[in-house]
This record gives sequence, C-alpha cells and structure tokens, in this order.
Amino acid sequence: MSASVPARRLILLVDDDPLLLDYLKTILDHAGYDAVSAQSAAEALQRVAEREADIALALLDITMPGMSGLDLARRLKDHTSVAFMFLSSVDDAETARQAASHGAVGFVVKPVDAARLLPAFESALARADEIRQLRRTEANLNAALTAGRETSLAVGLLMTRFQTDRNTAFEVLRDHARSNRRKINEVAEQLVSAEELLNSLHGAFAGRLKGK
Repeated sequence: MSASVPARRLILLVDDDPLLLDYLKTILDHAGYDAVSAQSAAEALQRVAEREADIALALLDITMPGMSGLDLARRLKDHTSVAFMFLSSVDDAETARQAASHGAVGFVVKPVDAARLLPAFESALARADEIRQLRRTEANLNAALTAGRETSLAVGLLMTRFQTDRNTAFEVLRDHARSNRRKINEVAEQLVSAEELLNSLHGAFAGRLKGK
C-alpha cells in the first residue's frame, strides 16, 4: 500500500504585474506549492473570502494602485487568519519597519529570483505555522479555562442548594452529564444559566410584590 502524498499548500500571490505573478507561480509550483493570484487588493480579499481556510500564506506587493499592500495587510490582520509577507521594490530600513509593524512574517525585495525568494518564503511560512499553532493553543486554553470556570460555578451552586461537599457535588454533576451523554461543561453552563435566570425572575417578582 503506497503512502499518501501530502497535499500541496496554497499560497495567495498579490501583485498588479501579471508577468510577475506568472513567474512567482512557476517558482512555487516547481517548489511543490499551489498558488492562486490576484492583481489587486480587492481581488485578493475576494480570494480570501472564498478560500481563507486553505491559504497557508499570502505574498503581497506593497505598492499597488488603489488599496496598497500595507492597507490590505491591515485588513488581513484585523479580519482574517491569513498570514502574509511583503514584496517591495524598495530596500530600506523604513520599509522593513513598516512591514514588521503591520505583522508581516517575511519581506522580499524585487527583482525576485528563486534563489532568494524560496529561502525567505519558506522561513516566512514556518513562522506563519508557528503563529497559527500559538493561536490554536491559546484558543484551546481559553476554552478549557472557560469550561473550568463554568464547572466550578455549577459545583458551588449544587453545594449551596443541596448542602453537600465539593466532591459529592462534582460527582453528581459528572454522573448526570455521563448518563445524558453530554459534556460536563455543557451541563454546568446550563445549570449556571438557569440559576441566573431564576435570580433574575426572583428580582422581578420581588419588585412586583413591593409595588403592591
């Protein structure tokens, strides 16, 4: 049985020069990548809307008519999960500083050749992968902490309501979740929400009785 061939990673190329786009696509194709191109920032945003989850990295020309590469980068950073690096015809410290301040994971100076592009590109892609992994880890940690807080609150409610100890309250909550084939944090969240609703209604009833 032959080993499965790993999927080719997708790169978004953004430049207003169609000849350069074709050249970049050829370089990346020979290096084992797939590429989709856009000749403007607006077209690039459309490509992202269509295939955001598939795009491993975007390569953006800094200077383009209309929305610049820097403005596009800001949109990508604020509203998507797509990592990006820059292409620039200017090689100076200020341009590099701007690129870094916008969150770029790499920077390549034109004219582009394969010998310089591929090492910079692969380094940027590795950095993009690290950032994605950190985001996933942070999201998982936040989810775990949120679930932990909900469970702790639910256990406290059960202890107060039924005058029992923490271990017993947790075991009852866990067993109830298991018997109903649900996650304990889901049951905990439902219990906390119900308690909040009851407290809210209690306040409403108290207000009505006071007004009579």
